[in-house]
Amino acid sequence: MPVLDLLELDPDFAADPYPAYARLRAQGPVHQVRTPDGDTVWLVLGYDACRAACQDARLSRDWPRSGDVGRITNTTGDDPALAHMLMADPPAHTRLRRLVAREFTQRRVRALHPRVTALAHELLDHMLAAEDRRADVIGSFAFPLPMTIICELLGVPELDRAAFRSWSNELVSRTSPRAEARAYQELNGYLPGLIDAKRARPGPDLLSALVHTVDEGGDRLSPDEILGTCGLLLIAGHETTVNLIGNGLRALFAHPEQLAALRADPDGLLPQTIEEILRYDGPVESSTPRLALESIDIGGAVIPRGATVLICMADANQDPGRFRDAHLFDIHRKPSGHLGFGHGIHHCLGAPLARLEGRVALGALLERCPGLALDTSGEHGARIPGMLLRGVRRLPVRW
Repeated sequence: MPVLDLLELDPDFAADPYPAYARLRAQGPVHQVRTPDGDTVWLVLGYDACRAACQDARLSRDWPRSGDVGRITNTTGDDPALAHMLMADPPAHTRLRRLVAREFTQRRVRALHPRVTALAHELLDHMLAAEDRRADVIGSFAFPLPMTIICELLGVPELDRAAFRSWSNELVSRTSPRAEARAYQELNGYLPGLIDAKRARPGPDLLSALVHTVDEGGDRLSPDEILGTCGLLLIAGHETTVNLIGNGLRALFAHPEQLAALRADPDGLLPQTIEEILRYDGPVESSTPRLALESIDIGGAVIPRGATVLICMADANQDPGRFRDAHLFDIHRKPSGHLGFGHGIHHCLGAPLARLEGRVALGALLERCPGLALDTSGEHGARIPGMLLRGVRRLPVRW
């Protein structure tokens, strides 16, 4: 199978990959491609193929044990930052997810609702104080909301949160291999001190609970597993929501009739609006890279053993074979099994928190900013690089 260069296929791929994905999907569910970063991977497209691939045990996430982790990240297999459930297969994954899920519960998430609401309005108080009635809604609102909540949830001191923003940006969308490696080193240098503090003086936060939790059989997270899990939750716990809010606003601005309908009935339409944003232009474009443990036939195309595989959730969610008028943004659409948070054992554990934050954020913006619109005179932010996340760094608005 020839290697297809995605940028040659569509020079506008980085800004809008959906047309290129649709053209490839029409030819088959699997293609070997060269990404905008220059990596060669096997790309899985289409709803049915992506859903099945998410559940295929032959597509491994255990790079430290099964492959060369240096192929997908600038660190080593024994880096404690990788000792978490997203870098594991069963039975290790089952054990790690069970221990984390004991504490990161739906009840704990529901209890955050008043704090998320209060913080959203605090941030809007500051944003709406701008005399020129303009702001970057990502920097002023969409980023600090989930970042503050996940840091408070884990008990990270306020003074350290700016550092987490820079580390997180590098680890999910690196600017250079050297910068990514430095982010791993700095994260690994910081977290042990935070974890030791929680061990000595536990509080009501989630990290304290993870440090001290023991299951019925006496099992508990090891020091490396606590470090890796803490890093994973800090990064995954805000990146998804930032881009859920940003992508949602861009979709609503581009479809004023949908925005008007949502303003007219926010209580009735907000939950399904969040689901439609996740389907139409969700914050996660493709899966974290999988490793093919053996040759795998998908739709007549054979992915060879040892290949790096990306499962394209963005394309799955716009597959007309699954969703009627899939290319249209429609907040009246009834939710029907989108893959915005993945599928299978690696389905996002933080999905309930992201949904809560998304509903509160959009609801507060609708309530407080009746004239909110895209500021076409402002400088729009660049796309987040890579094929993992979908979003922009800046989104100028006016009101």
